[in-house]
Order: sequence, then C-alpha cells, then structure tokens
Amino acid sequence: MIVQLDLGSDPRTDILRRLQGAMIARFDRIIRPPEKRRDPVWVLVHGVIGAQTKTAASNASTDGLISEFATWEAVAAVPVTDLERALSRQTFPTVAAKRLRDCLTAIIEERGAVDLRHLSSLPTDEAMVWLERLPGVARKNSAGVMNASSFERRAMVIDGHHRRIMQRMGIVAAKADTARTYDTLMPIVPEEWSAADMDEHHLLLKKLGQTHCRPRKAACEQCPARQDCETGRMAA
Repeated sequence: MIVQLDLGSDPRTDILRRLQGAMIARFDRIIRPPEKRRDPVWVLVHGVIGAQTKTAASNASTDGLISEFATWEAVAAVPVTDLERALSRQTFPTVAAKRLRDCLTAIIEERGAVDLRHLSSLPTDEAMVWLERLPGVARKNSAGVMNASSFERRAMVIDGHHRRIMQRMGIVAAKADTARTYDTLMPIVPEEWSAADMDEHHLLLKKLGQTHCRPRKAACEQCPARQDCETGRMAA
C-alpha cells in the first residue's frame, strides 16, 4: 500500500493571491471588457507584428490590415514591401512584415485558409503547441491567443514586465525566459482563478512594471508587492 502525503499547497500560490489583492487595492480592477476579446486570428497577428511596439500602435496596425485588405488570406498574398508600408507604425516593420506573411502562409498551407477555429476543440496545451510551430509565434503569443481572445482559456500571458517582476520577487529563476516562466507559474496559479482572473493578473503586473518595478531601477518603497518580494525586502 502506497501512502501519499499531503504536502500542502505551494507557498508561491498564496503569494500570487496576496499579490493580486494588493495590486487591485493599489490600481483598482483592470478587466478586459467582452468587446476587447477579439477573434483569435486578430490576436495572433497582433502578437506576431508587435515586437517592442506599443499596444496602441499594434492595435491600429492590425485593424488597418484587415480594413485595407479585407481578408487575412489577402494579407498573406501581399508583397512584403507593401506589408512594410502597412506596418509602418511598428518598431521593426520589415521584420514584422516577413514574420506575418510567413505565419499566415503556414496557416493557409495547413488549414486551407487563415482559420484557427480548430483550436477550440483542442486542450489548451495542445493548441499552444500547434501555434508555436508557426513562424514568429512564441509562448507569449500562443498564450495570448488562448487567453485574451474569444477562446478565453486558462493560460497566463507573460510579457517583459510580468517576467521581470516574477524574477525579482523570487517566484521564478532569475534568468528564466518566457517559456520557463510560464511553465513555472501555471502549476502554482490559484486553482480558483478563471481565465479572466489570469488576464487581470497579467494586466495588473504590466501596470506594476510601468509604475514601480521598472526595468532599470525598481521603486520598492511604495510597491504593493514589497512584503512578498525578495528584491523589495533587500531594499528595506
């Protein structure tokens, strides 16, 4: 007979719960309204073209593409030079144009059209693996397609702010990349959190990274995460 010991929950799970409450107390709720949960293809395109570009610019570029060319299949057929022009708002329009065309072409070759509806019938992990086979799609983007789109799945989106804060708090390894951060966090996310809770957690951490836990120097004195943060305690 094998006896399984109940070792209790991971203490980092309670840290995430406390962190969520502290951030909401500081910044108020940041909830993505239903109309902002876009079609999964829109979210995918937004991520593929969005490297080091402000969200508002990528939003405008993504909307502009479908407005100008009408369908994603038509976007895939556009010469790269024309895509560069359409993506002039992006920080790296040449790179964005090539990645986008390669990504859309790969979807068409496999699916016959730019259509991601088949992902709705796959478990989240399998859907993300499928997405990450596409050119220009990494873990942040695949999680975004699953969580922030109309799929609304339990997948944690990890951007630079999110990763940096988790590293400084000691929740993930200091040099963890996005995929490793995701793989570390998902098993310790509070089980009661919905996809919307995960999305709000990400948006709140982005706000925290823009205000207190900035890249060059953390302003720990008034940070709502300080009580549970290794870096914050050292700065005391």
